[in-house]
Amino acid sequence: MITIEPRDQPNFYMITGGPGVGKTTLLHALARQGFSCMAEVARTIIQEQMKVDGDALPWKDKVLYAQLMLERSVDSYEKASQYPNETVFFDRGLLDTLCYATLINMEITEEMDRYARCYRYHSKVFILPPWFEIYKTDNERKQNWEEAVQTYENMIDTYRQYDYELIEVPKTTLSQRLNFVLQHIQSNHLS
Repeated sequence: MITIEPRDQPNFYMITGGPGVGKTTLLHALARQGFSCMAEVARTIIQEQMKVDGDALPWKDKVLYAQLMLERSVDSYEKASQYPNETVFFDRGLLDTLCYATLINMEITEEMDRYARCYRYHSKVFILPPWFEIYKTDNERKQNWEEAVQTYENMIDTYRQYDYELIEVPKTTLSQRLNFVLQHIQSNHLS
């Protein structure tokens, strides 16, 4: 059994939501503001696996894909932990792996649960709701609209199960979304 030391990183902010809702666009805007941002591991895995005709893909070996997501999410958290006083934004994280596992009816292992309980982000998580007008598929995002909505609903359940407070980012312009997030983190630092 792996021993995982509990960590609480109140300066680690999660931006999550279903596919195609503008998470990565918002993260790029935050990076332009000078914040450190951790890329979405799921999309990186898909890109790498497609290059080598690998099997760890959501349309091939879903369990292997989920296992890689967990490993990469832990690596991403560890990498960000090297900067304990810096505000870091994550394009999805450990709990998104658990959400995906529930979507594919994969058992949440003890290891997955321990990581989720011990590797904590800020207690307030920014979640972007499904937005039909901007949703589109591509070579890496193949979920249909109904699957995108189901993913969002599962994320709400998963994050609440692990005692996170969800803050819904409004469907509006990028600059307004950016200001919304920045105002929330500023109020977190003042309280």
